[in-house]
Amino acid sequence: MRLGIDFGTTRIVVALVDRGNYPVISFETPQGERTSWYPPLVAVRGPERRYGWEAWESQQEEGWTIIRSLKRYLEDAGPHTILEIAGERLRMLELLTELAASLKAALLERSTLEAPGGEPLEVMLGVPANANGNQRFLTVEGFRRAGFEVLGLLNEPSAAAIEFVHANQGKLPARGKGLLLVYDLGGGTFDASLVSTEERQFSVIASEGIPTLGGDDFDNVLAEMALEEAGIGAEEREALTQAQWFRLHEECRLKKEALHPNTRRIAVDLGVLEPSWEPVTISVDAFYERCRPLVEETVHAVKDLLETHQAEPDLLYVTGGASELPLVPRALREVFGRRVKRSTYMYSATAIGLAIQADEQAGYVLRDTFTRYFGVWREADCGRTIVFDPLFAKGTPLPAAGEASLKVSRRYRPAHNVGHFRYLECSHRAEDGRPLGDITIWDEILFPFDPALRDASDLTAAPIARWDGAWSQEIEESYSCSAGGVVTVEIANLTAGYRRTYHLGRWAVPSEPIVPGRGGDRRRRKKVAGRS
Repeated sequence: MRLGIDFGTTRIVVALVDRGNYPVISFETPQGERTSWYPPLVAVRGPERRYGWEAWESQQEEGWTIIRSLKRYLEDAGPHTILEIAGERLRMLELLTELAASLKAALLERSTLEAPGGEPLEVMLGVPANANGNQRFLTVEGFRRAGFEVLGLLNEPSAAAIEFVHANQGKLPARGKGLLLVYDLGGGTFDASLVSTEERQFSVIASEGIPTLGGDDFDNVLAEMALEEAGIGAEEREALTQAQWFRLHEECRLKKEALHPNTRRIAVDLGVLEPSWEPVTISVDAFYERCRPLVEETVHAVKDLLETHQAEPDLLYVTGGASELPLVPRALREVFGRRVKRSTYMYSATAIGLAIQADEQAGYVLRDTFTRYFGVWREADCGRTIVFDPLFAKGTPLPAAGEASLKVSRRYRPAHNVGHFRYLECSHRAEDGRPLGDITIWDEILFPFDPALRDASDLTAAPIARWDGAWSQEIEESYSCSAGGVVTVEIANLTAGYRRTYHLGRWAVPSEPIVPGRGGDRRRRKKVAGRS
């Protein structure tokens, strides 16, 4: 049984492959109601943990700490990253695996999915277009450990493009050829992808995004405005518990999602914080005015993408749950006019597109690309300068599912006894090649160039020094990138005949635990590259 799973920041949406149809799966809540999504929530109380709808219900009980938007923390995480929640130190990968396992249990026991006993659940997973390699690895690994068979990863805007073309067969220009700009504003991230379409062939030309901007930020704006309107000062806010903050943001999310173009006022019930606190009323115009700078950041990112590639898309396809906010399509139409088309399935377009991609009979072929530069720092000019070597350039086509991995290699004679490899990803580069924009630092790898060190299991204690025998050794680095964007490297001393293989990511870097904040803005959002 094949599924498309959109692991969103605020919603997990699942679509089924069913003989050319792709229905969205409904889940049963603890109250017996039906909903088209599963909440990616984690609740912690001492050694106890709850997930999904059970975690949501925990807000009514004493002592539980509930974490929204777990996906937002993946941007800065590796497999050993620790979240510190209510005094408990929990591994991110463990939480992600248990959340995926709870989703699987809900699919099999409390959903409209009719899965024969013992049949494997094969899934195509979505990730943000700007997701770094760590995010991609963690997403795949968490779902695999939970018992899913992962078919592959697909960038979320690319999946939405497939859903659009599939839903509009017969309505597109001759032979279905065109240039589509997918605008995907979700709960925690924003992505824009420029996609060339021709019949059932897709080619992603380029992507741009803001990894820390989404509907969560709109919720936080409304929460702040409600507290301001009620005159709740800094001291009273500091005294609010994490559970109270959770209830406030859930109240604001529900009120935000109920907005329509004719709404004039928003009533926020502060009784969810303290029973004695009265509701407050916020002007919709004032709320939109506070949200507009956030929306304008996404518009700037789209403009930059189009200007960089000198592209004029036939259509801007708007999807993602946060795009339901009436301000979003209004702001887009002010700039792009009638080319703006809202998806019929704002919350589920990505999941449907993922299911279509998982369907071998559908016949869609997607050519996705690297959305970031991936490379390594190297010494140059006899060690006097450091330069960035982009091993895989932004825009490089990724292999399609089932195709051989992308390969690249470097061969040279070293200067030191030990190779010190420092990898990174970046969203942009300066004219002189320097990495710019959103930069992700990966692991530092040590490899023994000196054959005398070949059997050393820990090279951290070996001093790195220039070595007279280095020029007698020939070294080769062989990099491999899968269709999902996961990179591995084999480094070999060809002269001495030994090699080591590394799965690249941020596996060993020690870091302080991540402590989720009580308010909605867990960390300062990064600006779009090139903008202050």
